[in-house]
Amino acid sequence: MRGLICGFAALTLGLIATAADAQDTVKIGLIMSYSGQFADAAAQIDNAIKLYMKQHGDTVAGKKIELIRKDTGGIAPDVAKRLAQELIVRDHADIIAGFVLTPNALAAADVSAEAKKFMVVMNAATSIITTKSPYLARTSVTTPMLNGTLGNWAAKHGIKRAYTMVSDYGPGIDAESAFHTGFKSAGGEIVGSVRFPVANPDFSAFIQRAKDANPDAIYIWIPGGAQPAAVGKALAERGIDPSKVKVLGQDALTAESAVKSMGDAALGIITCANYDFNHQSALNRAFVEAYNEDFKRNPDFFSIGGYDGMHLIYETLKKTGGKTDGDSLIAAAKGMSWESPRGPMSIDPETRDVIETVYINRVERVGGRLLNVELDKVEAVKDPVKAQMKK
Repeated sequence: MRGLICGFAALTLGLIATAADAQDTVKIGLIMSYSGQFADAAAQIDNAIKLYMKQHGDTVAGKKIELIRKDTGGIAPDVAKRLAQELIVRDHADIIAGFVLTPNALAAADVSAEAKKFMVVMNAATSIITTKSPYLARTSVTTPMLNGTLGNWAAKHGIKRAYTMVSDYGPGIDAESAFHTGFKSAGGEIVGSVRFPVANPDFSAFIQRAKDANPDAIYIWIPGGAQPAAVGKALAERGIDPSKVKVLGQDALTAESAVKSMGDAALGIITCANYDFNHQSALNRAFVEAYNEDFKRNPDFFSIGGYDGMHLIYETLKKTGGKTDGDSLIAAAKGMSWESPRGPMSIDPETRDVIETVYINRVERVGGRLLNVELDKVEAVKDPVKAQMKK
């Protein structure tokens, strides 16, 4: 009998201890493409998360932060949805975060809405994502924020006739639409446009068509990876001189790896970005130095979304005193503002999307290196799609 009583008491104490441990822990489920084609993007986000926690500790509001990583393997919305459900039901995650890719973020948003769990999107950039769950906030950027701003800026800075060429899938089409809208609203004329296959397009043929239209500028939107180098080669082969015919695009076109692959063909290309490691601020220089020390590489636009995503999570937990229910955390996130390595940041209280500076960069040679150098900036940019929806 004594053995049974002692055993029951031990079990009871164990359950109490487990419950206490759970109350003292905040579990964050990271859903990303840790393997496959987009593994490097996930690695850059994950690196930034590790750095933030190293700098700020792994305890917030008296609670230990525990990360649970889940791999989608690439574009896999069904997998992302299942992983989100498993994290919440089986692993008892308090928050879900990460999301390199739009289809995966949209699928997990349904789970966030149903389970009333705080969700932080650290990269996926399609405008509609934040509309899919009232418990969702984004710390990256939207494709229309960047490309609409670039189009408007270009028309106001002497570019009157533009030809556009984009990858024929969702993000490319969104970018094209935003650029057209921004460019036309400032008096610019689109003299031609084309969409090319996502996989293995013949850039030379498309660039020749653009050249034949005799535009002031050629706007190009392609995904990162190997394609920017192929574009650079095609531009050079077709005799496109960016000092005469401006070449415009989004950040991936002149990401660090892309510029290294392109070489001098990248000189003069103008892009829009919410972050580049060459951004000249004391806070960013410290961030880049710390990132290089830990990971032996420069941070990129994926990294900054992860770093600021963790900042948002930490600060909302502080504001709620450690409360982890979705209603408390999203209320704390709305309107929050801070200074990031990228510049001023805030969360729009109405849309729960990011408000930030968009930088206009040009590739230049600086001290023997090809770098994105800031030409101009547009401050406090909101997602124009949701701004238009409100009208």
